[in-house]
Amino acid sequence: MNSEQLTEILKVAFPAAEVVVSGQGGKFDLRIVDDQFEGKRPVARQQTVYAPLNSYISSGEVHAVTIRAMTKEEWRKASLFGA
Repeated sequence: MNSEQLTEILKVAFPAAEVVVSGQGGKFDLRIVDDQFEGKRPVARQQTVYAPLNSYISSGEVHAVTIRAMTKEEWRKASLFGA
């Protein structure tokens, strides 16, 4: 599994989102910006992101992920402050 493959999987799962994936060797950083996260707690956001990845995690193709799941407004604010 590489970053490009993981990006495509997430784009299918989150078609309206901005998806950015970096990493290699089964360890990836994910940034998913989508307004469907509005009103969801961090754990619920992570569960939403893990759902399309579960089979890849189970198989060992994806070993670890760091997830930043946020709304467009949260991302805009974070970008202003260099996050």
